[in-house]
Amino acid sequence: MSKKLFEDFEGVTSKAWKQKIQVDLKGADYNDTLIWTTNEDINVKPFYHQDDLVAENPLPVTSNTWNICQTIFVADVKLSNKKAVNAIERGAESIAFIIPDNEVSITDLTKNIDISVIPLHFKLQFLDAIFVAKVYKLSSKNITVNTDIIGNLARSGNWFSGFEADFTALETIIKTNPSALSVDSGLYQNAGANNVQQLAYTLAHANEYLNAFGTTLSAPITFNVSVGTNYFFEIAKLRALRVLWKTIAKEYGANTDCFIFVTPTKRNKTIYDYNINMLRTTTECMSAILGGANTICNLAYDAIYHKDNEFGERIARNQLLILKHESYFDAVENASDGSYYIENLTTQLAEKALTLFKSIENKDGFLHLLKSGTIQKKIKENAQKEVEQFNNKSLILLGTNKHPNPEDKMKNDLELYPFLKMNTRKTLIEPILEKRIAEAAEQNRLNQE
Repeated sequence: MSKKLFEDFEGVTSKAWKQKIQVDLKGADYNDTLIWTTNEDINVKPFYHQDDLVAENPLPVTSNTWNICQTIFVADVKLSNKKAVNAIERGAESIAFIIPDNEVSITDLTKNIDISVIPLHFKLQFLDAIFVAKVYKLSSKNITVNTDIIGNLARSGNWFSGFEADFTALETIIKTNPSALSVDSGLYQNAGANNVQQLAYTLAHANEYLNAFGTTLSAPITFNVSVGTNYFFEIAKLRALRVLWKTIAKEYGANTDCFIFVTPTKRNKTIYDYNINMLRTTTECMSAILGGANTICNLAYDAIYHKDNEFGERIARNQLLILKHESYFDAVENASDGSYYIENLTTQLAEKALTLFKSIENKDGFLHLLKSGTIQKKIKENAQKEVEQFNNKSLILLGTNKHPNPEDKMKNDLELYPFLKMNTRKTLIEPILEKRIAEAAEQNRLNQE
């Protein structure tokens, strides 16, 4: 019956739609009125059609099942273990431990956790091949150690020990544990890079490892990605990342699969009208799911100004539980597949990122441009553009630069310093600094309380 119903209607081409819109505009220019250009220099049209899908030749993207993760900073091993066990009992399906030093007892930290069922991610803030080996002795499966020496250089401005020492240690690690390699892509998003820059810098960053290790990378690499609230663009960004990595890794004979670990960005979060942060993180987690993330760790609504607390973490975890078990975001495979708009965005982001990536490689690669300050400069330029858009209200953060609540006071509720901290120290290169869009406006408002 449905087939016969659709056969009664003739198809309408994109050209016919555009002609109808042009008539309705009554003389106004179609391009000037309805097409807008993003910071990535992508023209967004008012509608997309099957003709676009055919023209773009959609990229072969597949999504994966995803799990809910809880991130725990290990300041105290016993308390962190207790917190992890409790999080698992309350719905967490995996745990990411942030390890500050090599004195942490892995055995005590993972006590009463069934590693055969619960995947564990270890994010080390140091470089130690012996410690990594201890971690992998726990299990050959469901264990991932995030090791990213270039990410540490980009974030801190220094190597752990030095260029040669760091690459030698990393080589030792991945020879026996190839799944220990990761790329901190979230740094570029939180510092203010646009989506094309994020993809290109992530690929160029990873390509330094491909150049050094090539076929040694026999396990999927981990990309730690941050996503923002530009809903469809973030979906397309994750899909483009998976395709681009597969294309580049194939050339080196490395494993073409990747593991995408997603956390909502801090860049658009605010201290005023902070409950809106929950709305932001909800759509960001939805983008992560539809974009094909493997693991999602939500960000608590008060993470930028409160110390870790049970209430904020429970709300963040419950957001993902609702998306998975009540909104059925785990019931549909490849939900974004075939969407004319998303397919178009995926292709455009991938093509523009690949062009920028090639430009980076033609200029001696990511490390060279990082040391010269070129990468930092480009990110700061886009970050400043976003701040200007925030100031002129073409970029809206509800509750902060639009419809602010004048009765909202925050000066006495700040447990953490929510702004960029500048500590004078000696570095090899200029570090890439994470900074939220609303920081200057919030500081002005705090001073007026």
